[in-house]
Amino acid sequence: MVMELEPWPEASQGEGRVINVEDWAEIRRLNKAEGMGVKAISRRLGIARNTVRTALRSDQPPRYEREGPGSIVDAVEPDVRELLKEFPEIPTTVIAERIGWERSITVLRDRVAELRPLFVPPDPCQRTSYRPGQLAQFDLWQPDVDIPVGFGQHDKLWAVVGVTGFARYLGAHLVPSRQAHDVLSGHLEVIHQFGAVPRRVVWDQEGAIGQRRGGRVVFTEAFQGFRGTLGMGAWLCQRADPETKGLVERANGYMETSFLPGRRFEDAADFNRQLHGWLRRANNRVHATTRVRPAEAIYEERGAMLPFPAVLPDTSQRFSIRLPRDPYVRVDTNDYSVNPRFVGRRIEVRVSLEEVVVTCEGTEVARHRRCLAHHQSLLAPEHARILRDMRVEARAAEVFAAAVEERDLSVYDRIGGVA
Repeated sequence: MVMELEPWPEASQGEGRVINVEDWAEIRRLNKAEGMGVKAISRRLGIARNTVRTALRSDQPPRYEREGPGSIVDAVEPDVRELLKEFPEIPTTVIAERIGWERSITVLRDRVAELRPLFVPPDPCQRTSYRPGQLAQFDLWQPDVDIPVGFGQHDKLWAVVGVTGFARYLGAHLVPSRQAHDVLSGHLEVIHQFGAVPRRVVWDQEGAIGQRRGGRVVFTEAFQGFRGTLGMGAWLCQRADPETKGLVERANGYMETSFLPGRRFEDAADFNRQLHGWLRRANNRVHATTRVRPAEAIYEERGAMLPFPAVLPDTSQRFSIRLPRDPYVRVDTNDYSVNPRFVGRRIEVRVSLEEVVVTCEGTEVARHRRCLAHHQSLLAPEHARILRDMRVEARAAEVFAAAVEERDLSVYDRIGGVA
C-alpha cells in the first residue's frame, strides 16, 4: 500500500519532490524566524519554489492518508441507503434479509450505524440549563455490595439519591426497602441535606412514587401527601428515557466508582455514616461541568428554594391492631415483642427507618431498633421480665385457689334457715 500526500490547494503538479511535515515546518521556520525568501529556502532545502510557496500559504501541515482496501459492504451500500431513506428506523437484521446479505452481520451493522444518522432526524435533546431552586432529580440506586443486616445475614439495600439542577449538590441516604414509607423517609433525608425544598422533583416511575397511565401521571397517595405537605411539584419520566434525569444517573455512576471501591461496612448505619462523610468531600470538589463547588453554589440555590413547612410530612408507616395472646407485632418478616400486660387491647404501631414503636392510648408499650434481617423474633429484656413475673403471679393464683376450703352448700342452707 502506497502512502500518498493529500495535495494542497494551488500546489503545482509534478514539480519538485513531495515534502513531509518536517520539511513544511522547516520551510515556515526559515521564513518566519530567519526571514529567508522563497528562492533562498528553495536553494537551501532543494525544494521547488512553487512547493515552498504552497507550504508558506498553508496553515495546516500536510496530512498523509492510507488508502483503504474497501469493504465487502461497499457493493450493497446503495441498496442499504435506499432502505434507510424510506425506513430510517429499520433494524439491521431486516436490512440483511431485504438485500439478501449472507456475510458477517457485524460489518453490515457497522455500516448501517454509519449511514443511519444521514436519514434519521437529529435528536431534539439539548443541554439544559437550570435556574436556582427550580428542580432536583431523584433516583433509587442499589449499591453492588452485600451489607451485614444482623443474625449472620447480608443483603443489598437501596439508596435514595438526589441532585439539585443548579448547584449539582449531591445527597443520598440508604434505606431498608423500596416500600413507600422507606423511600419517602429517604427522600426527606436527602432534602434535609439540601437544606431547603426544591420547587420540583423528577423521578422514575417507581412503585412508591407513581406511574404513567394512559398518558397521565398518577402519583401514589403517600407521595401526594408527602409533596403536598412540602408544597413542591413533581414529574415522572417516560420509561427508557434516562436523558430526562441524566444528572442523577451520572451521580449514581460517580458513587459506584468513587465511593464504593475498597470500603467495608459493618451495617446499614455504618454505610450511611461513611456515605455522608464522603458526600461532604464530594460536594466540596469543583464540578466538572459548572466549574464551581456544589457546596458553595448551594447557598445561592437555597435562596430560591422553598422553606421547610412548620410541620414536616410524616413518612413513617403506621397501623393499628389488637394485641393477640402471643404479644408480638409483625413488621415485614420480623416479630417484635410488646408489653404482655396489654394483650387484648388495641395498639398503634409506628415504623421509621431506625425504630419500631408501639403505643396504647398514648402509653409506649414497646420500642425496638428496626431489624433489617429476615424472619427473626425480637424479645425486649423488659418484656421477658414481665412475662416471668406474670408466670409467677399465675402460679401463685393457682396455689391460692387450691388452698381455699370447699364447704358443703347445705351448711349455708342451715344458716339461712332453709329447710
